[in-house]
Amino acid sequence: MSCLSRRHWLAWLSVAGAAVLAGCAAAGAPGTAPAARALAPGVYMLPGSIGAADESNLGRIGNAGFIVGSAGVVVVDTGTSYAHGQAILAAIRAVTDQPIKLALVTHTRPEFLFGGKAFQDAGIPVRMHERTARLMAARCETCLKQLRQVIGEAPLAGTTMYKADQTFADTHTIEGIGRAVRVLYLGHSSGPGDIAVLDEASGVLFGGGLLDAQRVPDIQDADLARWHLALAALRGLRVATVVPGHGPASSSELVDTVDRYLSALEARMRQLVTAGTSLMDVPEAGDLPAYQRWDQYELIHRRNASIAFLRIERELMFK
Repeated sequence: MSCLSRRHWLAWLSVAGAAVLAGCAAAGAPGTAPAARALAPGVYMLPGSIGAADESNLGRIGNAGFIVGSAGVVVVDTGTSYAHGQAILAAIRAVTDQPIKLALVTHTRPEFLFGGKAFQDAGIPVRMHERTARLMAARCETCLKQLRQVIGEAPLAGTTMYKADQTFADTHTIEGIGRAVRVLYLGHSSGPGDIAVLDEASGVLFGGGLLDAQRVPDIQDADLARWHLALAALRGLRVATVVPGHGPASSSELVDTVDRYLSALEARMRQLVTAGTSLMDVPEAGDLPAYQRWDQYELIHRRNASIAFLRIERELMFK
């Protein structure tokens, strides 16, 4: 075993032990660096808080992570704010002094992208899918205004809109850090430019918007048929652990769990459309008891139900 490999193993064992002691606690106290949770040698998760964005959690509800190779680091998602981005950088520095080569943004949600300017100011390029970059430019100024209203001005000091340094259109492999990191674009699925990131050595998959754990996935930007296809493609990969966009690290079975929710949602909405249910009654009539304990069920599932109902109604109408 090389010196570098031993170092990664020791870092992994150290952080893994700390994670056990911390249990399943959410992100640290407001303003502090999130604690890195080791998932495999050289692969770390920075967990977000549960619930909706608010003043108490500073909007830091999305997971981030990073992959350490022999020549550098790739970061997956940049956090909710400039301060959150700085905290993520500090958490990485607590684990490794390898140069941070790149930060990837997996999808267009405030909790995953608004820390990007902190990375750019540190000389780290931010890369995202070209469709994510376009969607961000089109609507995230409004998202940032709404976020300020929800969590306040002070936690978002220095947080601004920015442009990606690098964009891409297709699946590709990042090899500049000394280990193969696969960036997977599976078409418009959970969102138009949503990606997953696979560390091939460990089998750790960062699911981004494609996968949430113990939380209702949001279908607002989704193409549901293609989302199912994307999940089928993920099943064909060698995945040992999944870091979802929200929620705890999980096994590869999470792919099937998300797929079942989407199928159950569609099936129930088709029943309601066929029965002639009024849209006003859909949030109540569209209840899915098997998922009631998932985070944000009352908010996101009810909205999903209305969105899916209208899409199926329109599909049948024009068919």
